[in-house]
Amino acid sequence: MASKKSILLLFDVDGTLTKPRQVISAELLNFLLNTVKPAASIGLVSGSDYPKLVEQLNGEENTNQFDYVFCENGVVFYKNSELMKSESILSFAGESTLQSVINFALGYMSKIQLPAKRGNFVEFRSSMINICPIGRSCCQAERDEFVKFDAQNGTRKKFVEALQKEFSDTKLCFALGGQISIDVYPEGWDKTYCLQYVDNDFSEIHFFGDKTMQGGNDYEIYNDSRTIGHKVTSPEDTKRQVQELLNIE
Repeated sequence: MASKKSILLLFDVDGTLTKPRQVISAELLNFLLNTVKPAASIGLVSGSDYPKLVEQLNGEENTNQFDYVFCENGVVFYKNSELMKSESILSFAGESTLQSVINFALGYMSKIQLPAKRGNFVEFRSSMINICPIGRSCCQAERDEFVKFDAQNGTRKKFVEALQKEFSDTKLCFALGGQISIDVYPEGWDKTYCLQYVDNDFSEIHFFGDKTMQGGNDYEIYNDSRTIGHKVTSPEDTKRQVQELLNIE
């Protein structure tokens, strides 16, 4: 292994450092900031926007202690707590195309029956559109019920396939996002987007994520030649794998 100071550890958030949409445990946060950070550079890479990351890291003061924070797959990029760059899906795709995607998605969702439907079905972010069949306003119990329903019925998978077919002539990608949603973003704006800012600065870049299967939003960066991918199953598994990698307790 390379010198620890020349290693970067990049972490997905949902399902990797936290339970989906939950707050990181004090134990894992302390481990990352006080045990791992002295041994290696650390960064976050998530499809979520900055306010959601701050919420899940239990405050901006914690978020700012990570060397790199790549929000929305790295299209919004912070280094040492300073905003370095921000791109716009609107500038890339244009209003007409994005409205067509949103209209199609709303029409598709109006025809599917789910255990529950709540509010905030379409969330417009700087770098992507997040589409959520159940609605992001669902409570935790409703989210858990949808996760089981989706696993049994492939609701989001079928939705992604419909979007891909309808918009095959655009340069937009459609992927499963987290547990309950679908991410829409320009080609190349997956999580590998963040690597351009770090791939020349480290001899090893390790990525830890849970959605590493094809169609998951960790798939591309997990399989990228510039990273060493680690598939994890929970925050506890992430900690265990980092301990083994760095030979620390």
